[in-house]
Amino acid sequence: MKPSLQLKLSQHLALTPQLQQSIRLLQLSTLDLEQELEKYLLENPLLERDDEVYSPAASELPMVANDEEKKTEEEPATVSGEEESWLGEPESGGYANSSGSFDDDDGDFRDVQAAATSLREHLSRQLGLMALPARDRTLVQCLIDALDDDGYLTQSLEDLAESLPAELEIELDELKIALRHLQNFDPTGVGARNAQECLILQLKALLRDDTRDLALSIVDGHLDLLAGRDFAKLKKLVGCDDEQLRQAQILIRGLDPRPGARYAVLDARYITPDVVVRKARGQWTVSINADAYPRLRINSLYARILSRQRGSGLSGQLQEARWLIKNVQQRFDTILRVAQAIVDRQRQFFEHGEVAMRPMVLREIADALGLHESTVSRVTTQKYMATPRGIFELKYFFGSHVATEVGGACSATAIRALIKQLVGAENAKKPLSDSQIADLLGQQGIVVARRTIAKYRESLGIPPVKLRKAL
Repeated sequence: MKPSLQLKLSQHLALTPQLQQSIRLLQLSTLDLEQELEKYLLENPLLERDDEVYSPAASELPMVANDEEKKTEEEPATVSGEEESWLGEPESGGYANSSGSFDDDDGDFRDVQAAATSLREHLSRQLGLMALPARDRTLVQCLIDALDDDGYLTQSLEDLAESLPAELEIELDELKIALRHLQNFDPTGVGARNAQECLILQLKALLRDDTRDLALSIVDGHLDLLAGRDFAKLKKLVGCDDEQLRQAQILIRGLDPRPGARYAVLDARYITPDVVVRKARGQWTVSINADAYPRLRINSLYARILSRQRGSGLSGQLQEARWLIKNVQQRFDTILRVAQAIVDRQRQFFEHGEVAMRPMVLREIADALGLHESTVSRVTTQKYMATPRGIFELKYFFGSHVATEVGGACSATAIRALIKQLVGAENAKKPLSDSQIADLLGQQGIVVARRTIAKYRESLGIPPVKLRKAL
C-alpha cells in the first residue's frame, strides 16, 4: 500500500448559512423569534426595526386584506384618553388611578400585592402575631418551611426531628405541639399530613350539627367507600338514609383538599397567535397577525455609505441583514400557506365545532403545498391560530382516524367530542359505561373498541362510570 491521488466527481446536499438560518427561524415560536431577532439587532448595526404599521397588502405575502381591514389601516392613529393620561408628566408623585387622581394607597395596587403573597409569607405573618416562646416559634417556622405548595406536611415529624441540629435536642412531642399550633392557622387544613387529615381539620372547624357529625364520621372512617361511591354499604355502616348521606356528601364536596393552592404563584404564559382566521363573504380566510409580525429594514444611512465605499468591513453584515429580512418574510409566508391549507380542509370544524373535525396527517398538507413533511412539522409546532372558537396550535388540527361502517373515517378529536357530549347528557344516577358509549357510537356508524373509548375518556379527564354515579 502506498499513498496516491485520485479525482472523483460526486453530488451532495450542502446547507448554506442562509438555508440553515431559514430552517432555524421556521421552527421558532413567536416568543423565541423575538428573542432571536433582538440578538441580531444588537449585533448588526445595519439592521433596525421598521416602526411603520404593518400592512399585508404592502408585503409580499399572498393574502390580501379585506375591505374592513383596509379601512382600518387607512385611518390615522388616534390616542385614547387613557393613553393620553400617560403621555404627560404627572404634577405629583404616585400612580394615576381610574378616577384620574394620583394616590399611593390605590386599592388595585394593594390587590396585586395581596395576590402575590405566598403561603409561607401568609403563615409567617400569623406566626408573628402569636404570643409563643422563642423555641416554639422556631419550631413552627421550621414546619412552615417544610410545607409543600398545597399546604401539606409531606415529611414525617420523625424525619424532620432528625434533620434539625442535634445540639438543639428537639423532642418529638415538641414538634407535635408546634404542628398543633400550625394546624390552627388560616387557611384551615394547612399542616395536614394527608387529604383525610386535611378534610377532618376543616370539618372540626365548622359548627356542630347532625350533617357535620355525619360527614366527620364518613371522612374519619369510611372515606374509601365514599370515593368508591359504595353508598349502600356506607349507609349501612354509618346508619343514615339517602337524604342524610346526600347532605353530608355535599358538605364534604365543599371542602378544599388543597388549602395552600390559592397562594401558589401562577406561571402565566401568554400566547400571541401567528395567524388570524375570519369568515368573510362566506369564506374562511387566514391573515397574518400584525402583532406577531416583526418589521425589520436596512438602515438607509449605513446602506448609502456602503454603496460609496466598496470593500468595507460592513458588507458582510449588510448581506446578513438582507438574508434575515428575507428569511423572516419567507417564514411567515410558509406559515400562512400551511394555515390556509389547514383551514380549507377543516372548514367544517369552524362551522360546527369539534364533532366535525376530519382526520388529517402532515403528509396531506405537505403534498398539497409541495413541501417536505418535516417542514410542515416545523411550521405547525408552537405556532398558533386565533379563530372564533378560540386559539389553537396548528398541530391541533392533525390527528388519527377511526374507520366508519360506510367506509369513511372519523377523527379522534371528533370522537372525543362525541364522548364528551354523551357523558354530559347522561343520567347521573345511571351513567354510561365504556361499552354503552361504544354501542351508541356504533349506532352512528363509528366503530370504536371499548378500550379505545376508555383511553379517550381518560384523556378528557372524565372519571369511570363508578365514580360518575350520583346518589
